Amino acid sequence: MRSQWEYATVPLIDHVTKQILDQWGEDGWELVQVVTGPTGGLVAYMKRQIEAG
Repeated sequence: MRSQWEYATVPLIDHVTKQILDQWGEDGWELVQVVTGPTGGLVAYMKRQIEAG
C-alpha cells in the first residue's frame, strides 16, 4: 500500500517561529522546507501522513 500525504504552507512569524513549528509538530506535521515567501517573510512547507481507513 502506498503512503498518502497531506500538505500545508505555514507563514512563520520571526519572534515565535519555534512555537509555531512546535505546535504543528505536536499535531503530527513534519517540516519539509522553509523558503522566503513572495512578500519576503518565511513560509514553512509541512506534510503529514494520512491515516488509512
